[in-house]
Amino acid sequence: MTDRNDVPAVGEDLLDDLRWRGLIQDSTDLDELRARLAAGPVTYYVGFDPTAASLHVGHLVQVLTARRLQLAGHNPLLLVGGATGQIGDPRESSERSLNPPEVVAGWVGKIRDQLSPFMSFTGDNAARMVNNLDWTGPTSVIDFLRDVGKHFPVSRMLAREVVKARLESGISFTEFSYQLLQANDFFQLHERYGCALQFGGSDQWGNITAGVDFIRRRGGGPVHAFTTPLVTKADGTKFGKSEGGAVWLDGTMTSPYAFYQFWLNADDRDVNKYLRFFSFKPREDLLALEAATAERPFAREAQKALALELTTLVHGEAEASAAVQASLALFGRGGSLTDLPPETLRAALAEAGLVQVKSLGTVAALLKEAGLVSSLNEARRAIGEGGAYVNNERVTDNEATVPEDALLHGRFLVLRRGKKSFAGVELLG
Repeated sequence: MTDRNDVPAVGEDLLDDLRWRGLIQDSTDLDELRARLAAGPVTYYVGFDPTAASLHVGHLVQVLTARRLQLAGHNPLLLVGGATGQIGDPRESSERSLNPPEVVAGWVGKIRDQLSPFMSFTGDNAARMVNNLDWTGPTSVIDFLRDVGKHFPVSRMLAREVVKARLESGISFTEFSYQLLQANDFFQLHERYGCALQFGGSDQWGNITAGVDFIRRRGGGPVHAFTTPLVTKADGTKFGKSEGGAVWLDGTMTSPYAFYQFWLNADDRDVNKYLRFFSFKPREDLLALEAATAERPFAREAQKALALELTTLVHGEAEASAAVQASLALFGRGGSLTDLPPETLRAALAEAGLVQVKSLGTVAALLKEAGLVSSLNEARRAIGEGGAYVNNERVTDNEATVPEDALLHGRFLVLRRGKKSFAGVELLG
């Protein structure tokens, strides 16, 4: 991680910046936290449960907030929940399925590796990875009940919103006890590393305050906490979802091109909020992009800036550059299709719709096969009107066929109808 000069360097400025960005929803006493941050480096922690093989874009708020605090000079503890990941925080909908311990252990390693590029593990405030299985695993049930459970009034545990929502449908003791495990994590990190601050998503506020209270009951502290808001979308759909499902940070699960497109397609009503949450650009740059969205929404300057910055941050400069090049070339707006790496080209075509064929026929038949038209007559009409393209070259002959030497990388064709609709063809064998 390289040093940046566009992040506040002292406690008061940092807290003001987080509030301006909308990154603080709930908190313990903000004046006390402001004074503690301004007094010198604070050790803080944020946790990630391994419930899948990768983090997704919904986790970026926590990951990048941790980065902001480190860039401001504070000391990060990144907790990967080898213990809590085997239990699962209660959901409002239903009981979680418990994953086998060996699967969770494998995910712990992947998520640990995935967090590494965002933080610095060298220097005076080097980040440290921790795993709550290290202290939870060796603890006996009797010791846990005596040392931890004794300090938790059941009435307060029942008051948590997600628990109340599940009481009628049923909640197991396993999920009910999750907040004890998370509270004990804060206590253990406070004892072992002097951790004085925890943050997480707003759905974790009950767990987080349970930890603050547990430390107080055990004679520790003072400690502090805040939550970030859950990210929402203006159209009511769930943030972090695309047509293919979750948008993962792992490039083998969501390609860098698809990741880039997710941010590029952000709604104008959402993009300014996303920029404040996720971008490391200075405030004046963000305000300029917000003004550009209001004045020239068709130019999508904010979306382009956000997509490039985040794709570079998550996947690296080379992959981000390839995603930009692919986005331009596929729509015939610049760049050459032949210059796209085969992996990037296939990922982009798969995102748009990729049909596999055993032989090449007429362009009209391929347009129908790829779903760009509903019939051969419609395909011929599109060709006749000058609205059909193969590899960005306009086709004018209704009976035109595609020679194999036109294939990109010997396998692919890019079909386009009009300016915005395109699909891919992959020749098998």
